[in-house]
Amino acid sequence: MPELPEVETVRQGLARWADGRRIVAVEVHHPRAIRRHLPGSEHFAAVLTGRTIVDVRRRGKYLWIPLDSGDAIVAHLGMSGQLLFQPAAVPDETHLRVRLRFADGDPELRFVDQRTFGGLAVSEGGAELPAEIAHIARDPMDPLFDDDAFAQALRRKHTEVKRALLDQTLISGVGNIYADEALWRAKLHGARPTDALTRPAVARLLGHVRDVLGESLKQGGTSFDALYVNVNGESGYFDRALNVYGREGEPCYRCGTPIRREPFMNRSSYSCPRCQPRPRPRQATR
Repeated sequence: MPELPEVETVRQGLARWADGRRIVAVEVHHPRAIRRHLPGSEHFAAVLTGRTIVDVRRRGKYLWIPLDSGDAIVAHLGMSGQLLFQPAAVPDETHLRVRLRFADGDPELRFVDQRTFGGLAVSEGGAELPAEIAHIARDPMDPLFDDDAFAQALRRKHTEVKRALLDQTLISGVGNIYADEALWRAKLHGARPTDALTRPAVARLLGHVRDVLGESLKQGGTSFDALYVNVNGESGYFDRALNVYGREGEPCYRCGTPIRREPFMNRSSYSCPRCQPRPRPRQATR
């Protein structure tokens, strides 16, 4: 699933090509793509037609597109969602779900989603911040992210540090890939108890999270298959810089020990057995 760097890359592309444009036609090709818009396809098209896009914003892994009506389009890419700008003459993609046409002509905006886990919806009055995503925490790249409040909340939790990093109500935008990469840099095993972390350890971890996200963003995110692309259909390249994720059995770049893969929440975690030893009960990190 796309994480912060991938979604931010899409946001930047949307802002470049969509900001200030007036929607003149909306086509819904598959109802599942707007299943979160409960009034249905006709209402979805009606409330968007004639509206002008005034901004493109992001909260964690969600995008929202404020409109001049005060409403907003909320978008989640799911596992395979793509928001693509295409000339109208380009043939429809096999998994085209929604199309938006604009008053100034090309390019049009297409929502393409092979697995249909993502979707679009209109949030009434949601231009400033849609109520549907207000519960999601700010991400660590947000200038208003509160480091001290995050450290306090993290240390109050009785859970494992990787689970906490994936908790979008605590810190948003971090998914499985970037959690593993940040934990490797911090020399922490994902099973380390959060209430055993010292404040300096949390600060170091947060710094590594920011570094990983920032470096990935510069390279357009991580693409493991053709399903994640930016609005121009281009893949990201951060997968070439990954230190642990997807590298089971390969030598750790820091110590040479083979990287291990462990089951984690129906997914996998990757770590170095030497650099990131499993924690002993109640072991503190200083």
